[in-house]
Amino acid sequence: MQFYGTEIKNRLLLGTAQYPSPKVLTQAIQACGTEIVTVSLRRESAGGSGDGFWEGLRATGCKILPNTAGCHTVQEAVTTAHMAREVFGTDWVKLEVIGHSDTLQPDVFALVEAARVLVRDGFQVFPYTTDDLVVGEKLLEAGCELLMPWGAPIGSGQGLRNPDALRAMRAHFPDIPLIVDAGIGRPSDACRAMELGMDAVLLNTAVAKAGDPLGMACAMVQAIEAGLAGFDADPMEPRDMAVPSTPVLGLAELG
Repeated sequence: MQFYGTEIKNRLLLGTAQYPSPKVLTQAIQACGTEIVTVSLRRESAGGSGDGFWEGLRATGCKILPNTAGCHTVQEAVTTAHMAREVFGTDWVKLEVIGHSDTLQPDVFALVEAARVLVRDGFQVFPYTTDDLVVGEKLLEAGCELLMPWGAPIGSGQGLRNPDALRAMRAHFPDIPLIVDAGIGRPSDACRAMELGMDAVLLNTAVAKAGDPLGMACAMVQAIEAGLAGFDADPMEPRDMAVPSTPVLGLAELG
């Protein structure tokens, strides 16, 4: 699997917010072996986690994926992305343009516009979007090389609210990397996403707020591996009727 030409082996992308301490965060990263972590420039600039946070992230060797969390307009998102590039020294950016304060649903119109601007400015954009096929097409036309459809509202832990839409995205974009982003609450949710043919899963709250973040991080990556293996094994399709596994021909007849 590749994201913008960078080969990725671990299909779990991990957020870095809300952990009990920087130490627990780095331990969770090491426990699951993730290669990519997301960081909000706005959150760190507004309060941050101190030197221990940055030292811990640098020590993991993970690739940083800055995000524009908290942005509600095109200008906010573009400005934040440029600041992040200066701070982190990467052209990668997870693009978020929030349109609804309660559900944190993306403003897909502003998202496409911001993506077009950032691609033109040399960014490699990871767009946080809905599961709408038309929006996905517009983002690819804008220059994005992957899509990050939500599973459910950010931090809700509701799992996959519309698996049929995700399945349709996989069928419609067979060669485009798809990363389920937001809403994953349990390992079974992550497994289900991979069984639908997704390429990776990005999550944060499910690990950060678990009673045992290290244990949950490990469980998530194992679930992702199991889901991927299940998808690759070409599982049977559901049936409306029961089908006996034992042949009825040759059964004994009682007279």
